[in-house]
Formats: sequence, structure tokens, C-alpha cells
Amino acid sequence: MTADDGELLHVHLTGSGVPILLLHGWTASHTSWAPLVASLSKHHRVLRPDARGHGGHVLRVNPEPDVKRLARDVIQLLDHFGIERVAAVGHSMGALTLWQCVRDFGTTRFSHLAFIDQSPKLVTDETWHAGIYGDFAHERSQRFVADLETDFVEAVLRLIAFGLNDKARTTYMRNSSGWRAARDALRNIHPPSAIAIWKSLVAADYRDVIPGIEVPTLLAYGTASNFYPEATARYMANHLPQAHLSLYEGADHCPHLLQPERFARELVALLKSTDHLACGRL
Repeated sequence: MTADDGELLHVHLTGSGVPILLLHGWTASHTSWAPLVASLSKHHRVLRPDARGHGGHVLRVNPEPDVKRLARDVIQLLDHFGIERVAAVGHSMGALTLWQCVRDFGTTRFSHLAFIDQSPKLVTDETWHAGIYGDFAHERSQRFVADLETDFVEAVLRLIAFGLNDKARTTYMRNSSGWRAARDALRNIHPPSAIAIWKSLVAADYRDVIPGIEVPTLLAYGTASNFYPEATARYMANHLPQAHLSLYEGADHCPHLLQPERFARELVALLKSTDHLACGRL
């Protein structure tokens, strides 16, 4: 599809039925949802866009987009396919994109929402400890941007490896096959575009948006997340009116990929539910 600024955007469609929109994380692509596609597409039309600047698609109109542009792309995607309301799932950057959508366009286009392992504010300060690592102050954030500009691929990998998940650190130091594959995939990313998006993500603060999300919402968080302490999940559950918190024991930043059948089951259950009570557990 072509966005209103003339940029060509790529969307992968599978299945038929009530639509589900899956938004991937930073430096990932539509392929990251592969373990969930077969299950969800049995009864749903699954839309998996590549966020602009991702998926190996070179940007020709705006080489340095921000999260506001990503959010606008989501709304235009729904318009393009004639979807009035959709159940939308956001992992990491995908969650931030959906929060920007809510800030800019409200919740009228969303019937249900799911957010996977994300904080509404990435940068920490003396009053906020639920961002990256629980300890990612402005100075540290600035150093990371400098690292990205020096060696993009290795900086991204170190951000993942040297966080709260000890296993990730160990396997990175061992340079296991998974890290080698991730390194190869990151070489397909255009660093300036990804860095521009990242700068907009760390500048954002969606804490004021969360209480206004009044549609049934699934929260999926890993108890061994690379980035976020359990306090982040608790904050979200306590501030989001219709939150269903699901903690994945021992899971990292991608709990939906560690247990895809469980996540798909919980998501479908949310879509079928007519329970509009406040915070609960699945």
C-alpha cells in the first residue's frame, strides 16, 4: 500500500475472518510473528505489516521517520483495507506505536488491544524506575545512541544481551548460533532510519495515555525480560482500566514466542470475552 506521503509500505495477509493486526518490535519485521500465524489465521484475517524502515524495504520518501509517522501508517493501513475496528497486538516498538495511535487518534479503531513486554516510558529518572533495565537514565540513553552511530549491529545486540536476562548475556558472550543469526539479520537494517525511530521512542512518555485505554487489553510480560522488571507489568496492570495481566514465567522480552500457543489462546479468549470488568488475570 502507499501511504499519504508516497512511501510504499508492505503488509502480509493470512487467513480470513475477524481481523487481527500484529505490530512487531524495533529492528524486527513481519517474520517475527511466524510462530503465531498458523494458529491465529485459522479463524482470523491476520495483518502483519513491516514498519517503515524495517523488513529490508528502503525508504525513498522520508529516510528518518518517527513514531508519530508509524502510528499514522497504522490508521492508513486500516483505511486501505476498509477495516473499521481491529484487534491490535503490539510487541515492544509495536506497543509504543499503538500508544501513539491512541494519543493521536483515540481508541475508536480498536476493539481489543494486546501489549507485549513494553514500558510506557523507556528512559528512567529519579521518579521512574520502570523503564529499560529499571536504570536507563538520559545520559545512558545518549551513550547508546552514540554506540548505534558507531556500530549499529553490535550496539543493538549488546542492548539485548547486557540487560536483566543472565542467559542472554551468557549466550552472547559464547556467540551462539542465535546471536549469529540476529547479527546477520540486523545487517539488513538501514541504520539512519532505525536510529531516527529509536530517538523518537526514547523521547516519548505514554503514561498519560494508558489510563484512557478503555477497551479489553491483554498484557503479556516475561518474568525474565531482558529489559523490564516485573514492576513494569504491575504498573501497566494497575493503570490500564480493562487490563488482563499474563506473566510468562522465565520468558524473556518475547514471551509470545517462547509460548506461542499459550499467547494465541489468551488472545483469542480476550477477543471472545464480553467481560468488561476492571483489572484481572487470565
